[in-house]
Amino acid sequence: MAIKPAYIKKTGNLLLEQYPEAFSTDFEHNKESVTALTNVESKGVRNRIAGYVARKQQGAVA
Repeated sequence: MAIKPAYIKKTGNLLLEQYPEAFSTDFEHNKESVTALTNVESKGVRNRIAGYVARKQQGAVA
């Protein structure tokens, strides 16, 4: 079953709202934060959320 992009975006935006200090532009750091702050068990979903958050943070910095 495919994970919808809306789920990734909704989860990523919710994490950024609740824990803005826990994320940065570094993908590896964000992977650890997503693992610690959520109960996502799928490695692929975790990586997609971490990548989305990193991308959002890069846009916020630029």
